[in-house]
Amino acid sequence: MNPDPLDRVRDAAASRGLAIELRERPAANSLPEAAALLGLQPADIVKTLVVKRSDDTFLFALIPGDRAISWPLLRTVVGVNKLQLPAPELALAATGYERGTIVPIGSTTDWPVFADTSIVGRRIAMGAGAHGYSLFVDADELIAAYGATVAEISQPTG
Repeated sequence: MNPDPLDRVRDAAASRGLAIELRERPAANSLPEAAALLGLQPADIVKTLVVKRSDDTFLFALIPGDRAISWPLLRTVVGVNKLQLPAPELALAATGYERGTIVPIGSTTDWPVFADTSIVGRRIAMGAGAHGYSLFVDADELIAAYGATVAEISQPTG
């Protein structure tokens, strides 16, 4: 597998017939700032969260930027009692991407993907595997390419 994260993302998307756009962007200190830099609303930026199961396997949870993960909803959909966010070094080992750049596309392991229902039917921005870049993709195409489970797994922030 190509060690360059952007090439990994491009190659993985191409291998699944997934059309993506990678766009360089300035560093942002927050999700609202990143959204403003890209001319988007925070809901248009989807966070890819790496979630650890108790058996030391992982999954990806795709959550809109204006919402938070709902642990009870996600546990129900996954069918487990316990889930947690791993330490950054575990997330890196599980995906090959640093936190803040994680995306299911090109991950070193194809973990199951769970997508919040609110992203369906939208063009979204997400991590691109490398700092200073955003990836744009049609959410429905991403869901189809990865066989993602679509369910209500988020809640309003605050």
